[in-house]
Amino acid sequence: MPKKDKKPKYRQDEHIVENKQLSIWEALIPVFALVAMLAYNVFVFGDSAIGGSNQFILLLGGAVAAIVGFYKKVSYKQMFAEVAENVQSTTGALLILLMVGALAGTWLISGIIPAMIYYGLQILNPTIFLAASVVICAIISIATGSSWTTAATVGIALIGIGDALGISLGMTAGAVLSGAYFGDKMSPLSDTTNLAPTMAGGELFSHIRYMTYTTIPTISVTLVVFIILGFTIDPSGATDTSSILNTINSTFNISGWLFLVPLVVIILIIKKTPPLVALLIGTLLGALFALVFQPGIVSLLGGGKDLTFESGYKGILNAITIKTSIATDNPELSDLFKAKGMAGMLETIWLIICAMVFGGIMDGIGALERITESLLKMAKTTFGLFASTVGSCLALNVTASDQYLALVVPGKMFSKAYKDRGLAPENLSRTLEDSGTVTSVLVPWNTCGAYHSGVLGVGVGEYFFYAIFNWLSPFMTLLFAAFKIKIKQLATPSKT
Repeated sequence: MPKKDKKPKYRQDEHIVENKQLSIWEALIPVFALVAMLAYNVFVFGDSAIGGSNQFILLLGGAVAAIVGFYKKVSYKQMFAEVAENVQSTTGALLILLMVGALAGTWLISGIIPAMIYYGLQILNPTIFLAASVVICAIISIATGSSWTTAATVGIALIGIGDALGISLGMTAGAVLSGAYFGDKMSPLSDTTNLAPTMAGGELFSHIRYMTYTTIPTISVTLVVFIILGFTIDPSGATDTSSILNTINSTFNISGWLFLVPLVVIILIIKKTPPLVALLIGTLLGALFALVFQPGIVSLLGGGKDLTFESGYKGILNAITIKTSIATDNPELSDLFKAKGMAGMLETIWLIICAMVFGGIMDGIGALERITESLLKMAKTTFGLFASTVGSCLALNVTASDQYLALVVPGKMFSKAYKDRGLAPENLSRTLEDSGTVTSVLVPWNTCGAYHSGVLGVGVGEYFFYAIFNWLSPFMTLLFAAFKIKIKQLATPSKT
């Protein structure tokens, strides 16, 4: 998510703990234990597993890793130091999550999100909605360099529009994330787009140009699939949009002026304003517009009949901090017009912290380095090298629960191997993005998966299949490697 606005750039300098006493099978014990425990937990709790039990399972997985570490004479101090570093690295992400919850609250009561839904229902019909969502999110994400910002703004609105049109939330979320991660991956403003060539020893714009060879075909296939899905959607969910539009119009004071707020936020992001600052400004502007355009709703949330300083203050703070809902005559819209506030983000924050504990202990005992090293040893051919890189990125997204580590660790481990094979660094940086950046959102306990499922209100299991661009990208890069398509060579292969 560099895109994301989430993590500090110093993560590229993070060291990877080595432990030559640890075998590959010992390194994999915590992984197998975690996967088995999570699988059973989801079987028992279903969708509600994300509400707390999965978090504890991640801690149990960390405990298993710690037992392995103690057995191999790794000190508690070392493991705890890596946990502390991991948790510290997510500070920006956690604060952004809180601010996104606050922004969603003020954008709901100000009428910004309802206005997006109101106008979107008049422009987008079920047939073109999914493909249009991909394109819209791709454009916003390229402009901002952030899949996180895209999901938290236009993504939330598209989820609402899709719900009103009777389209599966999983489909809509998959379209949103496909477009958001395409833009995030290709934008020079994205920090993962900058991080990947840095780790591989390449150059930014050469990296972006080389990514187009695999990324354009992938997004093209994604659009074709969503266009086909659009023709198969039963439009029964949108047979009476007029009543929905009337309900929105009678509940909120809908105006085109409301779009000034998201426009300001997008401009701030494009101008490289720190994400937290941009989101805070968006939250405060949303609060101001709520007082101007929706005084009745604000006063009602504040417990008053008329808008006074006290009722306005309470109404705005309630929208920012706690879960908020706006009652309407339409049950579907009443379910739609809800915001989590900062309190609603705590569940996701809890998940991220627990995931960082597991990833930190895995790094502290040297398991991450051992797993990646073993994958590298399997690379006997050029295709094997690419496949090992993909496997390493996927494994780290699952085990380290961190998108940045899925770029940093393989980038450090594989850069010399690519050079020794006479392969240009663009091959490695492209593969890192095709398999590390975009698949992070497919892992429920990864920071990206936890963030997006929390912000969009759609579980990873619901959108996994429809996040076509995200899971197709690793296969596309392997296809190119298998047929030796656009495999750039070094001008002078290394002799080391």
